[in-house]
Amino acid sequence: MSRQQGAVADVTRRQLEEVALETRDRMRQFVVDNFYVADPSDLADDTSLINSGLVDSTGMLEVIAFLESELGVRVMDQEMIPANLETIGRIVDFVARKRAAAGPAT
Repeated sequence: MSRQQGAVADVTRRQLEEVALETRDRMRQFVVDNFYVADPSDLADDTSLINSGLVDSTGMLEVIAFLESELGVRVMDQEMIPANLETIGRIVDFVARKRAAAGPAT
């Protein structure tokens, strides 16, 4: 890899990290604002939103609506699984995969 290609890869990697951090922050704020979170500092990236009781099945529909309306990510029925939506960390990864699959924005 040339130095120029390496520099481009570093910029792209930084941009992806920034987008992931922004997504994480927005998702965390959405959960705190819309569901009862006694202590927001206890809401870790790997806290199960369902098993912790923070989000019920109706609440998960709100999470999905947020992803679609605010983050521009279409969630297909077959994607509504714990592997994609159980924790903030998994949601961030899911959003990143969906955006990568969609390709660059035009």
